[in-house]
Amino acid sequence: MDGQWFRRFGDPEPDALRLICFPHAGGAASAYLPLSRSLRPHVEVRAVQYPGRQDRRLETPVADIGELAAIVAGKLAADDAETPFAFFGHSMGALIAYETARILQERGARPPRRLFLSARGAPGPGPSPHDVLADDEAILAAVRRLGGTGVELLDDPELAAMVLPALRADYAALAAYSWTPREPLDVPVTVLCGDTDPVVAVEEAAGWRTYTRARTEVRVFPGGHFYLDQQLGDVAETVLRGVRSASAARAGNGARHD
Repeated sequence: MDGQWFRRFGDPEPDALRLICFPHAGGAASAYLPLSRSLRPHVEVRAVQYPGRQDRRLETPVADIGELAAIVAGKLAADDAETPFAFFGHSMGALIAYETARILQERGARPPRRLFLSARGAPGPGPSPHDVLADDEAILAAVRRLGGTGVELLDDPELAAMVLPALRADYAALAAYSWTPREPLDVPVTVLCGDTDPVVAVEEAAGWRTYTRARTEVRVFPGGHFYLDQQLGDVAETVLRGVRSASAARAGNGARHD
């Protein structure tokens, strides 16, 4: 796989299922290091590194959900490895994961075996009001409200200035995103959310059910938008069970997903 776009943490088992992870707004591939450690060696985590952050910070961020998804889909379709894979997307990453899966399906390329969509409501014809922010202060206030590991670092002006270019691009992408009705996915979906998330209600997250013909499972965890920081063990167990179930269903039923 393209090492610039997909980062791996550690060595998996030879027959491990691959989990492609899509970070949240302002996030980077390293956000998935704890999950990778919890799933190793049974699942190989490959986290997407968007342009404009960490070692790609000098690159121009991509301020368009569809464009990001198309790039990732193209790189996955070009990968000649036969390793089965699933997607995990958190917050903005859930939208990119979904759009990537949709592009792969429409192109007739190999789809993910399961889609894990975390901390994001099902999309609609316009952006979420929480994604339309007027300026840098509004962006920083929104990020502080969501919490998450290291959010207090934004109180340092120099550190805030380092992450703002990526945050601006990501929130611009979210504000411009509009879901276009097309055929539902043929991929099983696991929806994950926190019960006290300030921007994503459980019923909004459960709305993903109508975006696939396959089975949808909804898992609600204690916590807010970044519930997975505190519920890492239970999240990893949910993911491991989900990928094993999808892999077994695929092996037993050919192209059918249960």
